Amino acid sequence: GAKEKETCSLEGRRVLLAEDNLINMEIATEILTMHGVEVIPAEDGEKAVEAFRESAPFSIDAILMDMQMPNVNGCQAARAIRALDRPDAATIPIIAVTANAFPEDIAETQAAGMNAHIVKPIDFNVLCKLLQELT
Repeated sequence: GAKEKETCSLEGRRVLLAEDNLINMEIATEILTMHGVEVIPAEDGEKAVEAFRESAPFSIDAILMDMQMPNVNGCQAARAIRALDRPDAATIPIIAVTANAFPEDIAETQAAGMNAHIVKPIDFNVLCKLLQELT
């Protein structure tokens, strides 16, 4: 039979990446940019909220939010973004990036208004399918 081609493309998407670990940030950024994604880096939850607030409405396609960040964690940042008074705050896909997918963690991300979660290290194909479903 015909082999399934790699059909997943995120070419031209803009993703806000919140990750406090520089090595993880570098790896994720490299994987994403390699696939044509423009990455807006934020090294913690506070910076993620700020970067989103300062972006033009609907200019960012999705947010990848690390759960374990100092000061403002992923759930707090997601809540803050959802609460912003702008047209895309309620609808932008926010994906929790978590080291462990325990049911209670997942419940917490959903309660914070996140759309989905993905485990580390990020598998591009999984992420890609997820973003295509959400955006």
